[in-house]
Formats: sequence, C-alpha cells, structure tokens
Amino acid sequence: MKKGFTLMELLIVMAILGILITVGLASYKSVQAKSRDSRRKNDLRQISSALEAYYNDKSKYPNDDAAGAIVGCGTDDAQACTCGSAMLDKNSVMYMPELPCDPALGRKYFYDVGGSNGSYQLYARIENTEDNDVPHSGTTPLSFPTTNCSSGGGALNCNYGVASTNTTPENGRTPQ
Repeated sequence: MKKGFTLMELLIVMAILGILITVGLASYKSVQAKSRDSRRKNDLRQISSALEAYYNDKSKYPNDDAAGAIVGCGTDDAQACTCGSAMLDKNSVMYMPELPCDPALGRKYFYDVGGSNGSYQLYARIENTEDNDVPHSGTTPLSFPTTNCSSGGGALNCNYGVASTNTTPENGRTPQ
C-alpha cells in the first residue's frame, strides 16, 4: 500500500488556502484604507490648528489659489505653501514645521478661504465612503462640488471637510 495524498486532497487544500488568502488580502486592504483616512482627518486637524495660529497673528486666514493651496508663505505671504515643507510667513514665523501631504499618491488636500478671509474650509478625499463623516443622501455617498482632491491631471471631488469655527464645510458648497 502506497502512502501519500491523492490529487483530490491536494486540490481541496489549495482551494481552501486560496479562499483564506483572498479574504485576508481584502481585510488587509480595508484596514490600510481606514488607516490612511484616519491620518487624513488628523492632518486636517493639525492644519486647522496652524491656520488658527495664523489668524491670531494676522486677524485673517491665508489666501487660497485656484488649485486649493494655502497661499500664506514666503515673501509677502504670497507664495503657496507646499506639502512636505514648513509653513513659514514672511517674518519667518513657523506655523507648521511640515505641512502634511495626503498619504495616497495622486491626492492632495483642498483649501478654500471664505470672503474677506474670515473663514476657511479644508477638504480631503476619504477612501472609505461608508465612513460616518462622509455626507450621504440615503445610502449614496456625496462629495463637495468645485473641490479637487486630485494632484494628478483628473478631477476628484473631496468628500470630507473641516472648517473654521464660524462656518461649516458645507458653507457655500452643498454636498452632491
């Protein structure tokens, strides 16, 4: 009598392993996306704190540019602050040692200052659209029009926002 595994037994074991690996990878990717979303929320809170310090010093929030960048760095506070570099004004006052970048390649945070620089909104694109902080219409996730959280060539509307205490992310932008 020969000892060993039959072809059927080997195929069943390989099928079970394949199913377990597939389930494990799906869970792993979900955890990674939620981790990046958590970092995005934390980044926006840190940027918000820096913007409040800027407001306390200058009685206004920094300007924005059409691409959603903070314009309050460098000479005459007229240069766009870039992610990964310090947020410094013309007097070398540091508001953030390093302006955070979105953790996903091809994405960015979007900044919009309100009229007379008296309010602001900060936006990000959350990957987990089931997140409670993403606006929904019934079960359909919504995003903020005229925001672009893509740093590439395409447009990707942002779906999460924070704002100065005197406004809301929806002020002037109704999620759609």
